[in-house]
Amino acid sequence: MKWTETLIATLREDPQEAEIPSHRLMLRAGLMRKLASGLYTWLPLGLRVLRKVENIVREEMDRAGALEILMPILQPRELWEKSGRWESMDAIMLKARTHGGRELVLGPTHEEVVTGLVAGEISSYRRLPVNLYQINTKFRDEIRPRFGVMRSREFIMKDGYSFDLDEAGADRSYRLMYEAYQRIFRRCGLEAMAVEADTGMMGGRESHEFMVPAETGEDEIAVCPGCGYSANVEQAAVREGQFNGARTGEAVREVPTPGLRTVEELAEFFSASPRRFIKTLIYLAGGKPVAVLVRGDREINESKLAKKLGGAQPVLADGETILRVTGAPLGFSGPVGLEGIGILADYSVAEIADGITGGNREDLHLVNVNIDRDCPGLEFVDLALAAAGDPCPSCGKPIAVRRGIEVGHVFKLGTKYSRALGAVVKDEAGGERPAIMGCYGIGVSRTVAAVIEQHNDDRGIVWPAAVAPYQVLVLALAPDQPGVPEAAEEIISALAPTGRDILYDDRPASAGVKFNDADLIGFPVRITVGKRFLRTGLAEVKHRASEEVHTVPPEEVPALVDRLLA
Repeated sequence: MKWTETLIATLREDPQEAEIPSHRLMLRAGLMRKLASGLYTWLPLGLRVLRKVENIVREEMDRAGALEILMPILQPRELWEKSGRWESMDAIMLKARTHGGRELVLGPTHEEVVTGLVAGEISSYRRLPVNLYQINTKFRDEIRPRFGVMRSREFIMKDGYSFDLDEAGADRSYRLMYEAYQRIFRRCGLEAMAVEADTGMMGGRESHEFMVPAETGEDEIAVCPGCGYSANVEQAAVREGQFNGARTGEAVREVPTPGLRTVEELAEFFSASPRRFIKTLIYLAGGKPVAVLVRGDREINESKLAKKLGGAQPVLADGETILRVTGAPLGFSGPVGLEGIGILADYSVAEIADGITGGNREDLHLVNVNIDRDCPGLEFVDLALAAAGDPCPSCGKPIAVRRGIEVGHVFKLGTKYSRALGAVVKDEAGGERPAIMGCYGIGVSRTVAAVIEQHNDDRGIVWPAAVAPYQVLVLALAPDQPGVPEAAEEIISALAPTGRDILYDDRPASAGVKFNDADLIGFPVRITVGKRFLRTGLAEVKHRASEEVHTVPPEEVPALVDRLLA
């Protein structure tokens, strides 16, 4: 392919909207262009990368025994009502209506559709296991699309679904997909780690996220340098703490705190560490209020809280509810004397000596609160987000927290959807049982961005060879000079039998412009021919990642390119 025959439009300056390297470089290198907030057009170079990632995914899915299908993007409301997710997922749904008034949703995911398909096609255990997947467009109404294709309203995703007769079979299917995902990300040139994760809105009993460590990642990962334990901080368990401090034994004392509500304000007023405060948050779960206690420097993990509350999604109570159940406005809640409401305390609260907390009256706080003496009988559970320095739940050593980009997620769904949508099969004994499901997703377009986040420098992208838009750039300097085009064509012809993707930069542009574009787009190998080649008979071959430069005769170029791309 000649540069002048395709559409490559690079930008010299960073777009103002771009906040992270992948977003900036995908725009500057001409991989995509913005249509509207969260919506992007993939240009020829970007689409080539996207298709290469798709092909790697497809090859590994097929290798693992999965079968490719293609499901409709538009889905009827009735399916989502059967699963119970029409209301619960309303916040992220993009909906449509036919001329006849029938409600549809632009698929954010396809559990309902695929389970309905299997319910209609498979009725005997002899047809199981089966694993179906697709590579398709998904739509989610992100409140704040950002970071380019990292968090957009429309994106390309591989979603797969396994159906098994029993738990042992479901575990085998899960392991096959887990291992396939490891191969996929390795082939894409990514350093990805599998971490324990919360099942969230998908449901199920176990899940792992595949995270790409990156400072620009939106997720936080708890990692133990001792035993290798890793989990999303929303999933990571926090061990029960031990009280090692000394209590004064002084009685609880009231202190006026006019207008002071936040832990930061109170810490300054009392000249005390946030670790001494008992933070009391009022939540509503299933319409009922519950008080949740946590140390002042910790945050509540609402996923853990939801599980403790039996799956009811907790939301912070409004000011009117807080006033009704505590007798005080927001910022002055506390556990001492709080009645008529359930109270849950995070492990961290048990460690506090002579604590400070709200007094359940406006402009009042209490000091010298010791929870075992002043609030006897409380239940202590793990409710906090994991933080750096917490003891590893596996070995006890302090954990570290890293940022990461989620590129894949695998779930053990159980029978949540198969029961709701009738995917039942006859077993060997003639009885009926719901199929046990697994769900497996890869953000294909997000994977492209994640590769760039891990592979870039101050000049541009540094593509791994497997996903580069073109693996080799043949760059002609002064292509209008007699002999230069012929030399470039000679090298391209010599490379053709290797099967490498080759782009020929035949533009009548300056050397500086061409070299800058080559580095910005990040072609793994650049071969330069020009007047020097005509004089010496040697081509200049540069490896983008290592910066190695070789000068070799044309006949040696194919072997050298193979070595550099190996």
